Formats: sequence, structure tokens, C-alpha cells
Amino acid sequence: MNPIDIRPMEHNDYRRVIALWGSCQAIGLSDADTEPSIRQFLDRNPGMSFVACEDDRLVGAVLCGYDGRRGYIHHLAVHPTHRRRGIGRNLVAQCLAALAQRNIQKCHLFIFRDNRVGMMFWQDEGWSQRDDLHIMSKFVADA
Repeated sequence: MNPIDIRPMEHNDYRRVIALWGSCQAIGLSDADTEPSIRQFLDRNPGMSFVACEDDRLVGAVLCGYDGRRGYIHHLAVHPTHRRRGIGRNLVAQCLAALAQRNIQKCHLFIFRDNRVGMMFWQDEGWSQRDDLHIMSKFVADA
């Protein structure tokens, strides 16, 4: 077992990151996850998204950003062969540290209701489910 290196996500990580996310059923990809969209997200939130690598192999990734008031975590994924080694926990810790450096006091995430493994992970990490809010969405192009 080689050491895991966690570092900020870079533009040139996109192909490996999208392949990882695409291999995880619990990650819902959309048009917002194209290479130009992720590049824009990374540029808007520098040093806040992270990848985990073992040697040259990307084994984990997470997007993190903020809107000036709240932080948001998207698409946390760890390759199935590398789960239960603390990689997800360490990726999240890096995100929370990056948010804290920017004086962001609260972070939200989105998770599919049927993602029981993910729900257990987040609950074990001290996150709580909110039942007082609903998420509503609209495509901007439809406005």
C-alpha cells in the first residue's frame, strides 16, 4: 500500500476525475460537469477542490466552492479499491480547511436520497440531514 498524496485539483486532472466520477453510480453527472464548466468552477474557487493520488493513479476527487456565505461540496468519490482508508475523510478535511481559511462558517452538500452508503459516510463524519428545506432547480436557458 503506497502513500496517498492529496493535492489541489488542476485543470489537467479533468479526464481522470470525470472517469472516476463516471464509474461511481452515486455521482450524478450533468452538463454542468463538462470540461469547460469544471475549469470555470476551479478558476472561481482556486485551491478548494482536491484529488487523491497513489503514485500516478487518481483514486479520489472532490469539488468544493463557496458563494461568499456558504460552502458547497460536490461529487466526493473514492475508487472502490481504495475505500475505507480515510481518503474520503481527508479530502473533506482539506475542503473544510479551505473554507475555514476564507471565513466560511457553514458548508452544504447534495446527495441522492437512495445513496445509503453515502448518507452513512456523511453522518459518520458529523453531517446532519436537513428536513426543513427542499431543493428547487431551473435551467437558466429556460428563463
